[in-house]
Order: sequence, then C-alpha cells, then structure tokens
Amino acid sequence: MSDKAKIDEFVKHYAELKNEIHKVIVGQDEVVDQVLISIFSKGHCLLVGVPGLAKTLLVNTIADCLGLSFNRIQFTPDLMPSDIVGSEILDDTRNFKFLKGPLFSNIVLADEINRTPPKTQSALLEAMQEKRVTAAGTTYPLPNPFFVLATQNPIEQEGTYPLPEAQLDRFMFNVWVDYPSYNEEVAIVKATTTDNNIKLNQILNAEQIIEYQDLIRRVPVADNVLEYAVKLVGKTRIGDKTAPKITQDFITWGAGPRASQYLVVGAKCHAAMHGKYSPDIEDVKAVAKPILRHRVVKNYRAEAEGYTMDRIIEELI
Repeated sequence: MSDKAKIDEFVKHYAELKNEIHKVIVGQDEVVDQVLISIFSKGHCLLVGVPGLAKTLLVNTIADCLGLSFNRIQFTPDLMPSDIVGSEILDDTRNFKFLKGPLFSNIVLADEINRTPPKTQSALLEAMQEKRVTAAGTTYPLPNPFFVLATQNPIEQEGTYPLPEAQLDRFMFNVWVDYPSYNEEVAIVKATTTDNNIKLNQILNAEQIIEYQDLIRRVPVADNVLEYAVKLVGKTRIGDKTAPKITQDFITWGAGPRASQYLVVGAKCHAAMHGKYSPDIEDVKAVAKPILRHRVVKNYRAEAEGYTMDRIIEELI
C-alpha cells in the first residue's frame, strides 16, 4: 500500500478512534487531538488541569481503544525509583532475579507526577528518552510502543516538587485541560449519574500504531515549513538575531532544538489526521502552543504585567 493510501486509511481510523473516545469523554476535543498526536508522533504528554476534569479517565479510555497494556502509577512523596522501574529479588534458587515494575507497559499514567521527589521523578528520564531502563547494571528494553502520559494539578503547590527542566523537555506536549462548557457539563452529569455501562471497541492494535508512527515520520516536509518551525523556536531565545522585543522583555530562557523537532513531527501528524499529505505552516502553528509553553521560561516582568505563556507564544507566531 502506498503512503498516500496509508494516510487515507489513517484518517478513517483516526475518526473512528475519536468517536469511540467521545462515547466516554464529553467535549475536550482539542485535548483528545493533542494526546493522540503525541502518541502517533512517538511523544509523551503532560496533562495539566484542576482535579475532576477526567484526565485519568481520558488516558484509561485511550488505552482501551488502542488495545494497549496500561499501568497507572500514583506518584506520592514516599514513592521510590524501584517502585516504578522494578527491583532485584532473591528467587527460590538463591539467584537474583529482576522483578519488572509498572513502567513495563505500553501506556504509563504517571498520576500527579509532581507529588514525588526529584530522585523518583528522574527514574523516568532514561525510560522516556531511550525507551529502556537500567537496573543493577543491566539494561531492559521497554515494550513498543511506549508512552508516558502524566497528570499535574496546577493550583495545589503544597507538598509538590516542580518538574526539572530536563524532564519537562522530554514531554512533547504540555496540554492544558480546561473546564467544560455549560452544555458539556450538563451532558457529563447526565452520563455519569445514571447506571450507564459503556462498552468500548478496540480500534487499533500495537502493530498498527507502530505502522502509523513510521508513516508519520515518512511524511515529506517542504523546506519553508521546516525553516518556519526552526525560526519560530529561534525567536524564543534572547541571544537570537531574530528575537523580537517581546522575547527580550519577557523571556528568561528559550526553547531548545527538541522543540524544533517536535514542531515538525507534530505538524506532520496534524496534517495527516486532516487528510493532508504534507504539512504547511498552519499545521506548525496548530501544535506550537502545547509544544512551546513548557519549554520557554518567562521572567518576573511578564508575571507583573499579566503576560501568560500562551499570549507570548501567540505574539511570536
């Protein structure tokens, strides 16, 4: 099958997948799109939102529809790296045996990721970047496909540990989960306060997901689109010649090359899911906010003048 026909098939499967997810998840269309783009782009996703917005339910639902193995890790202050990765135990023959932790799964939900100390957070670094873990000098590959979908509560800062920049950079998307609209909330309350057991159908399997991930990588990109993505990231850096006044005034630290890579891959996936065979500049703009908002650090002046990260990115675009 040609790549063009494969993209047409991907569009069909993508629509089926979203319909299935929306049997359980009311609204949050943009959030669902962004999580699925990160999955088909081989990326990880950080979902930020107040409690009760169905962040965990969304991840559960996506795992069911994709037919992937799923583990949820509740991040707590006393969680140790071995609780995530696994540990060596003595078996009956008095030999050491590695007991795999919950990280060995296709989809890992890191719930309230900022509630655990940096020592435990850093246990995810190798897994997220290299798709493997090292324990007692031995390296173990993680299942393929592998995604970390993490949740974070932005309002309650007591007893939390801010994620280090190196770890934030490993998340492709920082997705802001907002309150539902009035009509959506009415639909949610109706659906969840009755005896309503929804059965989800599996739309894709692991092999198909890997095929689509490879397809997204093969999507051709015009030079002007690639250059636009790199220039947009360059505008976030204070020392860059193209940096506008807003960067000099409000930004302390700009995004690194990984942002440029994710902008291009994310634009490819965004184009493919809309039936386009190559991305344009609009596709780059569509994925710019969730890719840049956790990679750019604003300064105190931006805080004082009420500039949000999204507003700064909009002006850079």
